[in-house]
Amino acid sequence: MDEVKVKDEQALENKCPSCTASIKFNPTLGKFKCEYCGSVFTLEELKKYKNNASTDEKNKPIEEQVGVDDYDGYISYKCESCGAEIVADEQTASTFCIYCGNTAILKSKLSGKFTPSRIIPFKNDKDLAVETFKKLRKGKPLMPREFTSVKNIERIRGIYIPFWLYDVNVSGDIKMKGKIVTTWIAGEMHYTKTDTYDVIRGGNMDYHSIPVDGSSRFDNDTMNTLEPFHFEELVPYNHAYLSGFYAEKYDEEGQTSFDEAGKRALNSTRIALESDPKRYTSKTIVSNQLVATQKKREYVLLPVWMVNVKFNNKMHLFAMNGQTGEFVGDIPLDGKRFVFYMILTFVISMAVISIIHYVCFKLGV
Repeated sequence: MDEVKVKDEQALENKCPSCTASIKFNPTLGKFKCEYCGSVFTLEELKKYKNNASTDEKNKPIEEQVGVDDYDGYISYKCESCGAEIVADEQTASTFCIYCGNTAILKSKLSGKFTPSRIIPFKNDKDLAVETFKKLRKGKPLMPREFTSVKNIERIRGIYIPFWLYDVNVSGDIKMKGKIVTTWIAGEMHYTKTDTYDVIRGGNMDYHSIPVDGSSRFDNDTMNTLEPFHFEELVPYNHAYLSGFYAEKYDEEGQTSFDEAGKRALNSTRIALESDPKRYTSKTIVSNQLVATQKKREYVLLPVWMVNVKFNNKMHLFAMNGQTGEFVGDIPLDGKRFVFYMILTFVISMAVISIIHYVCFKLGV
């Protein structure tokens, strides 16, 4: 059993200035709305009060606490509302109290080097995520029932995923063999002429804000498929935006994640240079001397709705971009339902053939 390391710190939460109930960020309004008294506040309005996670004082960076961020296990916090114990693992930065349901923002997980510089607040709410998930079953009769069960639908949750954004420069050149194939007919003869050329294409290209998922919990391919995010909507980070959502901190260092960003930039540059000369019938790369250099790195949180569904002892992730609504998921085939539909199709087909034969026999055809 994993050891629980107790930490003498209370989890932060946002409280409504009108009634002191827990207040959450409302993606539809783009503001903070109290579910109890109905009051609505902007972030700037919340900052005027000192009893919530949004104040400038509570959003000042604090030094990293030695021995806590490196601890591999679970850590205990105190809920600010009811005093209950909240146990979170090493990567969780925002969760919920299982007793009172209030958001628990674990400030120490978002301090020091783990402090995000900016965040894209959720733009679409859980209702849209649920409706999108339900639409999966349309036109998919072989989809397992588990994927549209009420229990799984209710488990859809909004999570702020840690991302690194990279500005990358790619410079260098590629050398290719280009061929121009010409064919013609003279009398009854068919001729083919192949001219081969040495082709060199070089360049210097800058890429801005290439996103790379900074958490090992989430599959990079799935996170890449959720793109694009509109980074012009990034705003300065504030704990208050986490109210009503889960959040994670990164566990993959920025320099390590740059390898993925560099590969993406190099691949885009290679494709651009390779497709530049149009006159050749075919091109083959002989050497590639392109080099990717990191110019800037930024740590941000991006919004994602997601749910994991277990089927045949395998987890299937479904995710929706919390800003644009882009949806991705891996839908398996239910083998039992497939066999059932095959048998049903066969029975119906045989019945139709029998009826046709019977009618033809009666009509003497």
